[in-house]
Amino acid sequence: MRAETRHRRGERGAALVEFTIGAVVFLTATFGVIEVSRLLWVHNALSDATRRAARYAVVTNNTDVENVRNVAVYGNPEGTGKKLVSELEAADIDVVYTASPVTEVFGYPGGQVTVSVTDFEFTLNVPFVGMTVDLPDYRTTLTAESAGQIPEDITEPPDPTPTPTPAPTPVPTPAPTPAPTPAPTPAPTPAPTPAPTPTPAPSPTPAPTPCQCGKWKNGTCKPCRK
Repeated sequence: MRAETRHRRGERGAALVEFTIGAVVFLTATFGVIEVSRLLWVHNALSDATRRAARYAVVTNNTDVENVRNVAVYGNPEGTGKKLVSELEAADIDVVYTASPVTEVFGYPGGQVTVSVTDFEFTLNVPFVGMTVDLPDYRTTLTAESAGQIPEDITEPPDPTPTPTPAPTPVPTPAPTPAPTPAPTPAPTPAPTPAPTPTPAPSPTPAPTPCQCGKWKNGTCKPCRK
């Protein structure tokens, strides 16, 4: 009986060791997945923080570096509330302004602002594998906008030099084409008037020969009887 009881106690001890080893591996893998997911979330949050701060600077033409840093860390220029990323500090935010080539101060047109997060370290809270990861630099550059405001320091542009209008090239006047002289129309030749044909004079009817000693009968002169 005593030997059997000792054997059972030994089995319970082996099960406890197996459970401990399995639990450590399972919990480590679980926390590892959670921390990697949190690392990806922080990566996106830092990239969005630089974009948000740069957008605030160019829209409001705000040159106060502290206000821009507060927008990146807290989401508002006053720096109140909870941090968007718990490990992010204002000292991790770099703000660089580039003056406008026209006004020589930051603003529209041509002014730029660059907001970046550098040397940020992410801590992995995994049991037995605690370590820090150096994340890359996050940088956003935007150009200043007028936001409906007319800059005060812009000088009037010089009047454009008028471009001389080229003189029109004279077009040679074509010589008038001489009209053809009409040929003289020949006068019609009068047709010769035909000479009147002379009417022949009627021949005189010979006088009838007197019928001697006879008589006329039917226009015939009968001879005389002897």
